[in-house]
Amino acid sequence: IDRQVGAIAETGATHVAIAVPYDEEFVPFLERWVKSARTHNLKVWFRGNWSGWEGWFGYPALTRDEHIKKTGSFILAHPDLFQDGDAFSSCPECENGGPGDPRQTGDVAGHRKFLIAEYQTMQKDFEQINKDVRANFFSMNGDVARLIMNKETTKALGGIVTIDHYVKNPEQLVKDVESIAKQSGGKIILGEFGAPIPDIHGKMTETNQANWINRTLYLLNQTDDIEGVNYWLSVGGSTEIWTSDGQPREAVAVLTRHFKPTIVYGFVRDELGRPIVKASVTHADTRTTTDENGYYTLRFALPLAAPSISVRSDGYEEEAPKISGNLQEINVTLKKTQKDFLFHLLIRIKKWRDS
Repeated sequence: IDRQVGAIAETGATHVAIAVPYDEEFVPFLERWVKSARTHNLKVWFRGNWSGWEGWFGYPALTRDEHIKKTGSFILAHPDLFQDGDAFSSCPECENGGPGDPRQTGDVAGHRKFLIAEYQTMQKDFEQINKDVRANFFSMNGDVARLIMNKETTKALGGIVTIDHYVKNPEQLVKDVESIAKQSGGKIILGEFGAPIPDIHGKMTETNQANWINRTLYLLNQTDDIEGVNYWLSVGGSTEIWTSDGQPREAVAVLTRHFKPTIVYGFVRDELGRPIVKASVTHADTRTTTDENGYYTLRFALPLAAPSISVRSDGYEEEAPKISGNLQEINVTLKKTQKDFLFHLLIRIKKWRDS
């Protein structure tokens, strides 16, 4: 446990996703995982469920009402498991158990009502134990999300849609993310993504896998619809990025570059100190624009593709300030290409006031 969690922490991940059932017989094991996460300064994304929901380990089936009551009791009974900043999923891929998949049962309204009622219960219970835990990460199949997560439901669940989504190529993954975000009106969390799934991706070498992940994370970084990502999984399946004896595959270095990005930020102004709106700030093929205050933030994966950023705006000379650290404030002053008499006068007044 500690070896796996420590390796995950080294990638720069903020959370470790732990899928231990919530039934009392499993709690001591869950506590071991959580203790290791805290040791390595990681938050926890609890992704377990009640064994009876999907019929694990011979547990009796649960109704929706029973699931809600057991979840509330679990939170109140184990306050020490949680820390501010954790996430808690009470029913990952909920369509796989209970009354069944709404795509087959047709009970779309009932499924929506259940998710909302469970979320409201968890909110209340986390408030009662005074813990700031995100409880709206109801991961689901992408097709289920298209069926269930209309704008009203998404709003009731805090504006988040969580999908466990596996597709053949990164471009399709991003297209699906943007489509579901537009339909639902919410931000998307990739509760699971990874490669290779043999039936979808076929066979992949280590390099193929690393390139697939790199391309996916690069494209996801270009969209504003993503709230977070969770690579599935660390070890023990076809998408693993560590071997069973703990050796990292090439994909670990790729994830680390994206999870520990270079971040530059600052203001872009003209010579009079006025903000320049919609100035272009780029590094290689990563781009952003300044806001109404002239502020920008640019994130890109290491290693550096170039030793500087480029700052441009129509009517101004381009600047290319150097990058010297992984977290750096770079404020830029752009000079006008053409300056009329009034601008020269204002410059002189500014220099006089600054002197």
